[in-house]
Amino acid sequence: MIRRLVSVGDRKVTVGLTVLVVMLLVAVLGPVFVSSVLGQSPTTLHAGPPLAGPSGAHWLGTTSSGVDVFAQFITGTRVSVFVGLIGGTISTFLAVLFGLVSGYHSGKAGAALTGFVNIFLVIPGLPLLLLIASYTRGRGGWPAVALIIGLTSWAGGARVKRAQTLSLRNRDFVAAARYSGDKQSRVLFMEVVPHLAPVIASTFLFAVVGSIAAEAGLDFIGAGNTNTVSWGTMLYWAQSQGALQGGAWWWFLPPGLGIALVGTAAGLVNFGIDELSDPRRRTLRTSARPKRRKVVAA
Repeated sequence: MIRRLVSVGDRKVTVGLTVLVVMLLVAVLGPVFVSSVLGQSPTTLHAGPPLAGPSGAHWLGTTSSGVDVFAQFITGTRVSVFVGLIGGTISTFLAVLFGLVSGYHSGKAGAALTGFVNIFLVIPGLPLLLLIASYTRGRGGWPAVALIIGLTSWAGGARVKRAQTLSLRNRDFVAAARYSGDKQSRVLFMEVVPHLAPVIASTFLFAVVGSIAAEAGLDFIGAGNTNTVSWGTMLYWAQSQGALQGGAWWWFLPPGLGIALVGTAAGLVNFGIDELSDPRRRTLRTSARPKRRKVVAA
């Protein structure tokens, strides 16, 4: 899928994928670099002067407790990105599973699954997420938060997959596979899912961004585990310690820019997915390119 997107030649897609890959590398290797090379820790108090601006010793300054902000940002990148990946994977898997099955089956089973999806769809997601997160705060750490986010954010994506499956289940190639005696699971995953790949990829990207934003929002209002270092807890402590009023921009700006950067990168990649899945847009784009004039020798 990534190779096909890159082959489209869209610079926005290339930039978006590059940013996402860099963020993933920072999440995996960043904490090791901070601890081993720089010798900094995201939890060591009085590692530097309180509320010191960016300098050679502390690249992003320090907090009110003298903690290195750069070390917190890199460590928080790992937590936030992993929460986004786990939460987005769970949400996308449930959305695809319930959307495919409820859209493919037209009998009582399909109606029951559709009703189940509708129940989760009308339940307010944010209050439910706040309730569960507040009850489980401090239990299981950030993996529990990612699990909660994934289990409470799949219903909207399932409705989209159901609508797409309804339009595909009576197509000729699906009917041919069904009449040839193929199992329902094979028809779904070998015939229907490939045609839903652009929609699934788009859903996954925004589920990842939504999970990161949800985790940051929970931590920012104090409903998450504030003892975990993440982009959300950085914003929480910066707000509670008066960083905005004190002008300590180096404390609250990096996590905010990190969330915005991931969201922008996902949006750029989604533009490429739309172009890949819509042949008319590719045709219009190709026809809109200026044609080179042929030079005729005298």
